[in-house]
Amino acid sequence: MTRLESAKKGIITDEVKLVAASEGLTPEQLSADIASGVSVIPINRNHAITPIGIGRNMRTKINANIGTSKDRISVDEEMEKLAVLVKYGADAVMDLSTGGPIKELRQMMLKKSPVAVGTVPIYETIVRTVAQKGSIAKMTADDLFAVIEEHAADGVDFVTAHAGLTMKAIERLKSEGRILDVVSRGGSFLVEWIIYNEKENPLYEQYDRLCDIAYKYDMTLSLGDGMRPGCLADATDRTQLEELLTLGELRDRAVERNVQVIIEGPGHVPLNQVELNVKIEKEICKGAPFYVLGPLVTDIGMGYDHITAAIGGAVAGAAGADFLCYVTPSEHIRLPTIEDVKEGVIVSKLAAHAADIAKGVKGAMDADMKMARARKALDWNGQIACSLNPDKVREWRAEVPPTETEVCSMCGEFCAIRTVERALHKK
Repeated sequence: MTRLESAKKGIITDEVKLVAASEGLTPEQLSADIASGVSVIPINRNHAITPIGIGRNMRTKINANIGTSKDRISVDEEMEKLAVLVKYGADAVMDLSTGGPIKELRQMMLKKSPVAVGTVPIYETIVRTVAQKGSIAKMTADDLFAVIEEHAADGVDFVTAHAGLTMKAIERLKSEGRILDVVSRGGSFLVEWIIYNEKENPLYEQYDRLCDIAYKYDMTLSLGDGMRPGCLADATDRTQLEELLTLGELRDRAVERNVQVIIEGPGHVPLNQVELNVKIEKEICKGAPFYVLGPLVTDIGMGYDHITAAIGGAVAGAAGADFLCYVTPSEHIRLPTIEDVKEGVIVSKLAAHAADIAKGVKGAMDADMKMARARKALDWNGQIACSLNPDKVREWRAEVPPTETEVCSMCGEFCAIRTVERALHKK
């Protein structure tokens, strides 16, 4: 049985007990949420990792993307990125490779990663198709499903499948008048394939086949938003909502077939529309876990898009989004470096934490209380320990060391905390 199937039958698994304990929930409550499709535990039958939960009443989780491209292929560097991302708090990682030894890299990630691993199988399918047949349009449904099965058999915990991008959605796109038509890489592949072949998306047309593979390996489906907006002007338009309506229907079909489902969301969204997007998804998709890319709340943040994404991610998380995909400073510019992925995951982690405080997740304020008490006591070791990047804090403090060890070099002897403490206690 899959986890969803077990939950429906009232069977509380060891994984449910572990996740419930880590989240401050009762196993019965979490199991009921999994049964109703509002929470998931994404672990493939063939991947031995510590389970995490994504969904209702749980901490907002973070995904981080890595992977090679034709212009930069280094398996060692990607493995170093994986280690850095895990060290700084990523709850899951996705391999988005489109160049080099894709299969070998994925299998190495699965072997080394202590957290859930996701992929986008259509990427590898298209790389193979172009290499062998010369054109995206020559991909067959069997080509795509064969790669999906390979990923599942290898142990991939969740896969992005753009099953909601249909011929109807493309017609909506054509009449919409967007500035940036499609910015999803997987979505663009399917748009080209559908238009050139004049056939329906195989992921939609043969959705039961996709569910069968997911069921076999207890692999979670992350239903992708191929029509996500790529700029603020395109946000929350009819094309985006057309696809979302289809995803809601596909969510129901997967849950009926005992397959866990996550719904992916935008993208680029103005700040005042972020909460609206979360509420719409939760309504249409019956509370299914919502996985958002940022969202980025301005289009002009090149070089700082990890910050624009964190702003949107904090608002989305506070509104009910469950899973944030990090964005690095090099988004829209280049393949990220090790330092880029480090900055991206830390900033995303801060956004998720801020969201958890806002929505009252149990224990979310504990670390902040520890930090406040350490600051009150002028306990620098305690403050450093509470930070998300202790190495950076130590390095910066050492660069301009204060003459008095209990204060910082900005205020020095005029430290407000120390001044008031002395005054209140007449020291």
